Amino acid sequence: MPDASKTHSPSNIRLRRSDLPFFLVMGGISSSFILLIILLLAADLMFTSFAEFKAALLKPEIQAAFRLTILSCSIAAILSIWVATPLGYLLSRYRFHGRMLLDTIVDIPIVLPPLVLGLSLLILFHLPIGGWELEAWLRDSVGFPVTYRWPAVVLAQFSVACAFAVRTMRVTFDQIDPRAEEVARTLGCTRGQAFMQIALPQAWRGMIAATTIAWARALGEFGPILVFAGATRMRTEVLSTTVFLELSIGQLNAAVAVSLLMVALAVVVLLLLRVLGTGLTS
Repeated sequence: MPDASKTHSPSNIRLRRSDLPFFLVMGGISSSFILLIILLLAADLMFTSFAEFKAALLKPEIQAAFRLTILSCSIAAILSIWVATPLGYLLSRYRFHGRMLLDTIVDIPIVLPPLVLGLSLLILFHLPIGGWELEAWLRDSVGFPVTYRWPAVVLAQFSVACAFAVRTMRVTFDQIDPRAEEVARTLGCTRGQAFMQIALPQAWRGMIAATTIAWARALGEFGPILVFAGATRMRTEVLSTTVFLELSIGQLNAAVAVSLLMVALAVVVLLLLRVLGTGLTS
């Protein structure tokens, strides 16, 4: 049994009291950022009324932008997890020549300025190479033009969202013990069977988290969409570009209403991640 006199000795009491300045300083610095976020949300809520918020959301242009946002973000998220799962697995499990370079390339969309990414996409589709142009080929041969149409919105969102999904899936596979896959291979499984039957079922939480993160990142994409897809009302307009368009015509109330709608969608996504409790550290 511990000695009560030692547990409550004056030295221990002084030690606990000496921690007070530490927590005051750390808590004060930390709370400044939390307070900033709360004040930003409070300012948006106080700026507009419920009637103005409802009126803005009933505008046909904003409703069309909402539908396109949900559709494009969902497609971009599905494409992201489709690519991120095998790529994250390869980066987590194998060491090969060029792995560091590949790892760096994956991070480029994360650190690249958004407008530069949009400009790069625009150049890729319209750069003539020996008289051949990707956009012209898609339009004439496939009948599926991309630039300044809704596919450009999806591609712009996917270009950034997939990088975040890859990072999440890599962390997911890093946290899964590879020994079970090695045992399966000694019992006659191929690499593909070990991946499909052992690794993939254990990674389901990470896959949901990666899909959710990709969807949320696609929701906030603006720069690449503006450059590569434009902001044509009822055609390529999504919620992020709606805020820009409403501000450009002086409709501040509508811009704030759309911003609050995007905040609500983001909160739902974050709560979903918390409920999943994936424990991912990316």
